[in-house]
Amino acid sequence: MPQVKYGSDLIVDLLKLYEIEYASLNPGSTFRGLHDSLVNYGGNKKPELIECTHEEIAVAMAHGYAKACGKPMVSILHNVVGLLHGAMAIYYAWLDRAPVIILGATGPMDASRRRPRIDWIHTAVLQGNAIRDYVKWDDQPFSADAVPDSFARAYRVALTEPQGPVYVCYDVGFQEDPLPHEVPLPNPERLAVPPPMQGDLDALQRAAAMLAEAEHPVVLTEYLGRAPKTVASLVELAELLALPVVDLNGRFNFPNTHPLCLTGTDVLERADVILALDVKDLYGPLTRLDRSTRRTEYRIPKGSRIIDLGLRDLDIQGWSQEFMKLQEVDLPILGDSAAAVPQLLAFCREALARRPARQEAVRQRFAAMKALHEATWQQWQEQARRDWDAQPMTTARLASEVWGVLQKEDWVLTANTLEDWCRRLWTFDRPYRHPGRSLGTATQIGIALGVALAHRGTGRLVVDIQPDGDLLFDASALWIATHHQIPLLVVMYNNRAYYNDWEHQIRIAKSRGTPEANAYIGMELDNPAPDFAGLARAFGWYAEGPILDGREVRPALERAIKVIKTEGRPALIDTVTQFR
Repeated sequence: MPQVKYGSDLIVDLLKLYEIEYASLNPGSTFRGLHDSLVNYGGNKKPELIECTHEEIAVAMAHGYAKACGKPMVSILHNVVGLLHGAMAIYYAWLDRAPVIILGATGPMDASRRRPRIDWIHTAVLQGNAIRDYVKWDDQPFSADAVPDSFARAYRVALTEPQGPVYVCYDVGFQEDPLPHEVPLPNPERLAVPPPMQGDLDALQRAAAMLAEAEHPVVLTEYLGRAPKTVASLVELAELLALPVVDLNGRFNFPNTHPLCLTGTDVLERADVILALDVKDLYGPLTRLDRSTRRTEYRIPKGSRIIDLGLRDLDIQGWSQEFMKLQEVDLPILGDSAAAVPQLLAFCREALARRPARQEAVRQRFAAMKALHEATWQQWQEQARRDWDAQPMTTARLASEVWGVLQKEDWVLTANTLEDWCRRLWTFDRPYRHPGRSLGTATQIGIALGVALAHRGTGRLVVDIQPDGDLLFDASALWIATHHQIPLLVVMYNNRAYYNDWEHQIRIAKSRGTPEANAYIGMELDNPAPDFAGLARAFGWYAEGPILDGREVRPALERAIKVIKTEGRPALIDTVTQFR
């Protein structure tokens, strides 16, 4: 007797066809059919089930995984309530251009099959309406024959630049019913993700001429490193024309110890030509912000010419204002930097060859930028030593102590950079070192777990600089690392406060003349201070702390790393720091 094949088995066939390695989920009855197929029909091998304690963590893990390895995993959300739980993490994946595939479940859409009350309150006519304003595409296929096309389109849309999350919702009746007939699967090779968009060649030639003739050109970049190979092309371009690079760290875009990395300097204040590569908010880095009045003014010289190369206008939507303030530019180029930067490099070589008199100016500019880079790094080293013995320790001291241990390892930093002190003191030399800056509160531990999952089995030491307030949103995420044997070193960035907002209250108090001493109310994470080490041990982690003395950090880290390497357990070191 032939084995019965169910609708949910077809979904698993598609996940295997597209080589999806992991599926994160928090259990839910509306996808019990798919859950059974993943475990029994799929064998829980590929995709491997990653059991999560909250839907937000499940989506954030898929977000971190996609950032770390450039390919999607699947996150499965239970009907309306699971979707709403995961909605904030979906929004951040949208903001961060992460290709996350979210599978939902609903129904039964046939009202005659709904259980009283529970199936009714958990069912929406079109569930995608809840998140449609911040996904690239959503679908709710109603027949077996529609399912393969729907998944194949979702996969391609998620990975086509500009990348982003997609959502496909399956009726519980379809999942649990036998398939009416054999359903043909798509051919992934004939539905491949299209190659990157080149960009207009005439415009790229004009850009090359502007850069070759400029006296003080500057590169500003944010998301170029989403295609790691493009980092090498940017390095070549910068070295060819001695272009200082300001890295906004949406991804790893440029080695921070390169002599032309001028992040944190005043090169934009002197720029006559600015090449923006994959910058979402172009206005922000070109201006200074008065944090008390919320007013801005331009920091770049009047008359600076701007070349804007990217895909920003292709994913603009009306609901979220994430498209930022409209910035006037001199040369807009719609194109993918993965394809356009190598071509721009070729055009710049030709432009410089036609201008031999400029080559000496380029050499002089390289020497000047190298000297500025070295002076800036020296200044940071000196700043990091200030208040060196303070207790609690400074963030710079913590970054220094962690680096003292990590520089002997093949390491990966998941997100947070300790108020940028890691970027100032560590050597970020390879694209996999850091998939990009941290995002909002209640995202970082989930993203960190996804990054660690992507590197599981590589032997790399994955490190999460973990803010205290963020972990308290999703403390149960610690269980996931232990349960799924995901090696991760968590170093707490514990200032016992929601200090970013505390600073806002200080500014308001100053402007209004109210007592600054009251700014802590509703902001502290103290009285009692959370015992993060005790919390981690309760979930099976190795843990030490709290540590306030910087001298104790390095030995604790060495012990933690030894446990990770010998036992495969995650480890947490609770370090308490000053506010900045």
